[in-house]
Amino acid sequence: MIGMSRAGALLLASAAAGALLWVAAQFGRQTTGGYWAAYAVVGAAGLVFGVAQIRGRTGHPLAVFLFAFLPVLIVGGWVLLALQPPGSHGRGQILAWSGHLGITDVVRDLGTWLGVIAFGIGYTLGAVFEPAPVRRVAPSYDAEAADDPLTAERREVDEREVSRPQEPVR
Repeated sequence: MIGMSRAGALLLASAAAGALLWVAAQFGRQTTGGYWAAYAVVGAAGLVFGVAQIRGRTGHPLAVFLFAFLPVLIVGGWVLLALQPPGSHGRGQILAWSGHLGITDVVRDLGTWLGVIAFGIGYTLGAVFEPAPVRRVAPSYDAEAADDPLTAERREVDEREVSRPQEPVR
């Protein structure tokens, strides 16, 4: 994946991971089965992030920043701000806006995974910084000159074969 497609893939992976975290929050983690099911789904959310990073040698870091990181920061930041301790700056306003938008239950369910959301924001920011593309350098040697010693050795072996007496075939 290169360029804009990488930004789109990362945004889709972030949305899918968020949806998987919501699904995981629906499991009752008080039982062994519910506990392992919830954390298997959280693991799948991590896998979605990793698969989104499969890419070619070049990319478009600005596109990843604008179309992947900023939406993740806005949604993840919304949840982190809404569920900060009572009395914190902006908490009440974000919760009120969530109520007006009808997303309070989703925000609270995603809040089960505050650490994962914070990790996802950082991970997506890290995806903005990709290594420089690998440059291909033309060989700095003359291929014909490099073959000269081999050619001389071949001639020497051929001359030995010719000068050696032939054994009769039986």
